[in-house]
Amino acid sequence: MKIEVLGPGCAKCRKLYEVTQQAVAEAGLEAEIEKVEDISKISSYGVFLTPALVVDGVVKSSGKVLKVKDVLKALQQ
Repeated sequence: MKIEVLGPGCAKCRKLYEVTQQAVAEAGLEAEIEKVEDISKISSYGVFLTPALVVDGVVKSSGKVLKVKDVLKALQQ
């Protein structure tokens, strides 16, 4: 599983990255988690509000910091 957290490096983006790491650890999943700060790559997903969560190339959330339970739900979809 490949997970990307999209954002320019703001506090909310860093928080979503931390929450995502925590959710993956709690679920015991094997996943590659990448923080993407390149604006052109972010816009290639059609994301205009950050932070955004992308799982295996599919945008699951944008514009808000999710809670651990919400990240877990997004990973299971």
